[in-house]
Amino acid sequence: MKEAEIERLGEMFSIEESLMQKGYSVIAGVDEAGRGPLAGDVYAAAVVLPQGILIEGLNDSKKISEKKREKLYDEICENAIAYAVATASVEEIDTYNIRNATYIAMNRAIEALKVKPDYVLVDGDCIKECNYKHECVVKGDAKSASIAAASILAKVTRDRYMKRLSEKFPEYGFEKHNGYGTVAHIAALKEFGASEVHRKTFIKKFV
Repeated sequence: MKEAEIERLGEMFSIEESLMQKGYSVIAGVDEAGRGPLAGDVYAAAVVLPQGILIEGLNDSKKISEKKREKLYDEICENAIAYAVATASVEEIDTYNIRNATYIAMNRAIEALKVKPDYVLVDGDCIKECNYKHECVVKGDAKSASIAAASILAKVTRDRYMKRLSEKFPEYGFEKHNGYGTVAHIAALKEFGASEVHRKTFIKKFV
């Protein structure tokens, strides 16, 4: 591993290290995947990493190729102290809105951890009804190793889920766009109408 990469990875533990100096010992990073698509559940992951572990290439999932994310997924699962992935359903998204459904998925992921955290770092600007002491870190998936790891687990797991949905609903091309509102996806919606996995509150103007 190059020296520059070692330094970058070390910097990604700076938030966790400052919390440990304050007495926190089990710090979980939390992130979501799938807030914007027109179809499918929203996913969230929570990850507790060993302090200072260097996983080469760990970064915001959006900055990494699919092949690299898959490799990092395995490394994170092998090395994490604890991890969990949870969802909020399409029905919950339509009932509570996407922001609140995301909070539901995040809280489910935290509660599913086998080792309970004493502090939680959440990507973004806020989270509601979290039962643990926490803070929100804007662009945290590029600043915190724990959040970056969670972003990768959430993204990879959701992408796999959308590929499974594409086998059940091949006409929409979910395997290509993961449910996002691409030109091809919108054209398919207009031709075939909505499926049971489409977010009804997201597609009103298309069907």
